[in-house]
Amino acid sequence: MTVSPDNGSPGGETGAGRAEALPPIRRFGALFGAVVAPTSFVTGLLYYFGLNQAYWFYAYFGVDATLLGLGTTDYLVISVDSLFVPMVVAAGAGLAAFWGHDLLRARLTTGARPRVLRILVPVLGSAGFLLALGGFWSVLDDRLFLRSHLAMAPLSLAIGVILLAYTLQLRRSLPPERIATPSGSAPDEGAEPPTSPEPPDASSTSPRPRQTRQAVRSEWVGVAEWAVSFVLVGLSLIWAASDYAAAVGRGRAQGLVSQLSTSTTTVLRSERSLGVDVPGVREVLCDNAKSAYPYRYEGLVLVIQSADQYVLLPQSWTRDTGVALVIPRTDAVRLEFVPYAARGTLNRSVC
Repeated sequence: MTVSPDNGSPGGETGAGRAEALPPIRRFGALFGAVVAPTSFVTGLLYYFGLNQAYWFYAYFGVDATLLGLGTTDYLVISVDSLFVPMVVAAGAGLAAFWGHDLLRARLTTGARPRVLRILVPVLGSAGFLLALGGFWSVLDDRLFLRSHLAMAPLSLAIGVILLAYTLQLRRSLPPERIATPSGSAPDEGAEPPTSPEPPDASSTSPRPRQTRQAVRSEWVGVAEWAVSFVLVGLSLIWAASDYAAAVGRGRAQGLVSQLSTSTTTVLRSERSLGVDVPGVREVLCDNAKSAYPYRYEGLVLVIQSADQYVLLPQSWTRDTGVALVIPRTDAVRLEFVPYAARGTLNRSVC
């Protein structure tokens, strides 16, 4: 009668045994997936980056983004703008890293392992140490020159940790080198091969409790090492993406300002005077006293309509003299849009 390997036979491992035999990185991935739901994690990151970009976009005009009532969907849509370039760059860098690893493995199988290791491992280790040191130093001291460049400090930390981890794994995963003879020459052809020692008695092969504890400890040390590396690299990439999202928000705001003078004009009509006294905005009172919206404000550009708020900018807005208007969305106001080419056809007296 044959015994199934799943039942703990000598020819197979139990499910618990297979779980214990997983590499540390796979065990860490299983633990991370069990604790953090991937969908919720990704959604939270997208929300954070969208919130960050929206904050810096409206802060450029002096508007607090929390007043606009943007929802979760708005932030998720905005985050696509700030994450497209970082995701493309990260995917390209990851693909290049995988290809480079395959090329390195092919190189090592050709018999050039000692020579490659003598050159590659010190170079990767030194570069990783310097980059990680610069990133850590930037965390503690924001006056370091890396902080003056966009995402340079977090990327330095992330790349440095990745290089250090890869260097250590490269040293551990490769088999040890063949031990050479003292004279450096190959052994004699006529020499007899060394006899292998007698196999130990089966009763003496059972693992000792101390060795078992050491093996479990070494396994969890490996899991903890991958966890720390993942946290450092993950936080560094979030830091870099946050800096980029802030830069995108400010850049989008500057691009909008550069196009204000030729943008579609927004005419704001109101039932009563709004008391708007802003440079570049004209208040016009219509001749028709029976008009439902006798007050008209020209020279504005609509930035966004969010929830119950209109955000408008004067077409002559500047950071030194500009004022942003946040108008409640009610039945007492109405918006009209006039293309740039048709601005001269506005009749300021007829409503």
